[in-house]
Amino acid sequence: MAQPLDTTALPGIRPALPPAARFDIGPARYPRVHIRRGIGIRLADGTILSADITRPADATGTPVDTPLPAVITLTPYNKTLMTRANPLIDAVSTIAPLVYRLVPPSPHGRAGGREMLRALGGGALESIRANRTLIARGYVHVAVDVRGTGTSTGRLEMMSEREQADHLEVLRWVREQPWCDGDLAMTGISYLAMTALQTAGRAPEGLKAVFALVGSEDPTRDLMLTGGAQSTFSLAWLAAVNGSKWLPSIPGLVKTGAAGHFLRDRLASPFTRFTDIAGALVDDRHPQHYYDADARARRPRLEQFTAATWIHAGWHDVFARSGPALHQRLRLPTGAAQLVIEDSYHVGPGTGFGSAEHPQRLDELQCAFFDRWVKGIDNGIDAYGPVTVRQLGGDWVGRDAYPHPAARPHHWYLSARTSGAAPHAATDGSLRSEPDRRPTRIRLPRKRPGIASQTTTWMMCGLPAFLGNRWSIDDRAHEAAAVTFTSDALDHDLLLSGPLNLHLNVNAAGTEAFWAVTVCDVAPDGASSVIARGALRSTRRAVDETTSGYHDGELLTPDHPLTAESVLPVKPGVPHELDIDLTPTEAVLRHGHRLRVAVARTSWPRYFLTPAVTRHIKGQDILLDPDHPSRLTFLATPLATAATRETA
Repeated sequence: MAQPLDTTALPGIRPALPPAARFDIGPARYPRVHIRRGIGIRLADGTILSADITRPADATGTPVDTPLPAVITLTPYNKTLMTRANPLIDAVSTIAPLVYRLVPPSPHGRAGGREMLRALGGGALESIRANRTLIARGYVHVAVDVRGTGTSTGRLEMMSEREQADHLEVLRWVREQPWCDGDLAMTGISYLAMTALQTAGRAPEGLKAVFALVGSEDPTRDLMLTGGAQSTFSLAWLAAVNGSKWLPSIPGLVKTGAAGHFLRDRLASPFTRFTDIAGALVDDRHPQHYYDADARARRPRLEQFTAATWIHAGWHDVFARSGPALHQRLRLPTGAAQLVIEDSYHVGPGTGFGSAEHPQRLDELQCAFFDRWVKGIDNGIDAYGPVTVRQLGGDWVGRDAYPHPAARPHHWYLSARTSGAAPHAATDGSLRSEPDRRPTRIRLPRKRPGIASQTTTWMMCGLPAFLGNRWSIDDRAHEAAAVTFTSDALDHDLLLSGPLNLHLNVNAAGTEAFWAVTVCDVAPDGASSVIARGALRSTRRAVDETTSGYHDGELLTPDHPLTAESVLPVKPGVPHELDIDLTPTEAVLRHGHRLRVAVARTSWPRYFLTPAVTRHIKGQDILLDPDHPSRLTFLATPLATAATRETA
C-alpha cells in the first residue's frame, strides 16, 4: 500500500493565486524521444498486455540512462491507432501558438464552435499521447492497452474488478524496470482518466499523483443509466471499442508471441456485451436496466486516495455531474486536491488555456503538478485554487470550496401562468416565488425535440458546435417539444452555484413515464443556454435519504438507488411525486436575464428509451397543485456578494 502524502515540505500559507497564474516548469532538458512499441507485460493469469514506452533521449535519439519517474496511461482505445495520430498532433502543436491569433473568442463568451477550435491551442492534445512536455523535462511515459483491447490479449472487461487488478500489476511491473526510479504518476482523458482514478483508489505503492481529464465519479449514473434510462452514447462507444480491438499491431503480437492467444480471445468474445444490449432492448427487467454490483465496482475509491489528484471537468461534459463529486470525496491536504471546471464539452478541454486571462496550458499545468507532487519541486502550484472554475456567463474565478460558500437554497415554483418569454415552446409557463393558488394540469407534448440543439451537441461530445449557435448556445429547438417555465427578468446579477433539484408532482396514463429536464439562462434576445440537465424514469423515483445531499435542510442531490429492489410502481391516473437530480452548475445570470426550466418526455439522442421501456409510457402530465407544489431548488447568491469571496 502507498504511504500517505508527505506534506512536511509544504511551504507556509501563500496568498491565493488567480486562475491565470503561471508556474515554472523549467526548460526542455531532452531534445528527442525514444519509443519501444509492443512490449509485453505478462499478468498473473497469463494475459499479456501490450505497452509502448516513450523515454527522453539525447540529440542522437539515445534514451537517457538515468532512472526517471514514470507516467502511465491505461487505454481501451488501441494505443497503436493513437500512435498513428502523432504526426497530426505534431503538426497542430507547431501552429498552436497561432490558434488564438487566428481564432478570437466567441462574442457571446460561451462554448461554441470557435471554442472547440481554440482548444487546439490549450495543450489538451498531449493528453491522448505521450506528453512531449513531460518527457522533455524528465519523465518516462508508458501507454498500455487494457485487457481485451488493442494488442492486448484477454477478454474486454470494462472497468471491472479484474481490469482494476490488472492496473496494479502494470504499476508493479513499471516500478521494477531499470528506467523507472520508483515514482509513478497516472494521467488520461475520459476512460483513461477513469482507469487512473480507479487505480489511485487502491493506493498502489509509488503512485504520487493523478491528473484526470473529464473522468467520472460513477460512469453508470453519469452516462450508462442516467435516471434509469439507457444512453445512445454507450451503445456507440461500445461498438467503437469492440471494433478497434480487432486492429492490433501485428509486429507487437509477433514480438510477444501472443498472436494465437490474441486470436483465441477475440473469437471467444467477438462483440463483448452484445447479448446485454439485445436483452435490454426487449426486456424491461433485464439486469442492464438496473444499478448493480458491477456498477458499484466501477466507482473509484476516492476516500482512499493517497496520491495528489487534479480533477479537470467541463460544465457540458457527458460526465458533468462528476467534477464536483470527485473533488468532494477526496480526503487530501489542501493543494493536493485540485478541481478545475471550464465551459467546455467532452472533447474540447483546454479552450483558451495559455492565453491571457485563462489558466496555463494543460500540458504545462500537468507538468507543474507532477513536478510538485512526484519530484517534490516547490513551484507554488499547491497554492492554486483549490477550486478554479469558469462561470457560465461569467469569468474565471478561484476559491477554496464548491459550491460557493455564500450560496443559499432558493425555491422557485412552477406556475401555469404564461411568462410571455417562450412563444416557441409547446407550453409557456412561468417560475414564481409562490405556487399557484388553483390546481392545473399540463400535458407534456408527444412531439420529439428537434435534433439541432445544445442537448445533441452535449451527447456528441461537442462536435456539432461547429454547426452554429442552434447547436451550441441556444436550446430553443429542443424547447419546442417541451413545457417551459420561465422567470421574470432579473433586476440584479445572480450567481447559481451547486447542484439543483426539480421536484415534480405528476401523473402518468401508463405504468411508466420519463422526464427529461434542462435548466437554462435566457438572454434578453431570447437565446436559451443550458446550464444544467437531468432525467428520471418514474419507476426509478425512490430516494435513499441517507446518501442524498442536503443544504440547510433542503434536498439538493437526491440519490436514486436505481436497483431492481428500489423500483416503485406507477399506477395509471394516480399522481406521484419525484425529485430529479440535475447536474451541478456555476452560472452568472445577468441583470435582465431569466431562468428557465424545460420538461420534455424524451431527449434524443441523449437518452435511449428502449422498446421494452417505451411500450409502458403513455400520456404524461405535470400537476401544479398548491398542496403539492412542483418547484426548482437551487443554491444562489447575489453576484456582488459572491465576488468578495473569490480570486479573479
